[in-house]
Amino acid sequence: MFSRFIAIFYLCTLFTVSSNASEHVILLHGLCRGPRSMKTMERKLTDAGYQVLNMAYPSRSGSVKQLSDKYIGKAVEQCEKQGSTRIHFVTHSMGGILIRAYLKSHKVAHLGKVVMLAPPNQGSEVVDRLGHWRLFQYIHGPAGGELGTGKNSTPSSLGEVNFHLGVIAGNCSINWINSLMIKGRDDGKVSIQHTKVQGMTDHIVVKTNHPYIMNNKTVGLQTLAFLRNGHFQKSSKTSE
Repeated sequence: MFSRFIAIFYLCTLFTVSSNASEHVILLHGLCRGPRSMKTMERKLTDAGYQVLNMAYPSRSGSVKQLSDKYIGKAVEQCEKQGSTRIHFVTHSMGGILIRAYLKSHKVAHLGKVVMLAPPNQGSEVVDRLGHWRLFQYIHGPAGGELGTGKNSTPSSLGEVNFHLGVIAGNCSINWINSLMIKGRDDGKVSIQHTKVQGMTDHIVVKTNHPYIMNNKTVGLQTLAFLRNGHFQKSSKTSE
């Protein structure tokens, strides 16, 4: 009976709207995507009481460093002008590499927690195999070509993280051709193993794929759990 009460209490705290509306969440979409791809996550976080900035940036127009320096700083400044007491980040795919690059050389005064969805934290073998193709370079731009697994790739050069980070990986693929290039279980773009990074606080695996991980209901609930509690809600269905 007592354990049942605890479970109900946890769910109530998870779904209760936050009373601290001065906490902001900056959303960073992935490569070749836009703010529309993060709309479901935006609505979930807004309903939970957070002020959300669904950031737009031209992901194909520059290097990881150029994009992170130019656009993330502006988003942080915008949140600070609105009186933010804490700034969190939720990222998809390459967005996670952008925030790693930014926080490696910049400080966010009121930095909260970071949740990365399907980040290529150790790069992707797909880029190793296809990154030299002209068509790949044309479609994905300079930043896309930086996301390989080699020692000189951008994800490898960023090193250990020193902020409160939760990583959610997917384990389903809708692109079997890409999956043939990837070692181990993957989401069609990145292996589960390569989503991990030294220094992260927590890591879980959810049954979903790379392109639509941000729309998954479980992913949304786990994102809220991490932002509020600093850890994911572990279960046999969400961890491995």
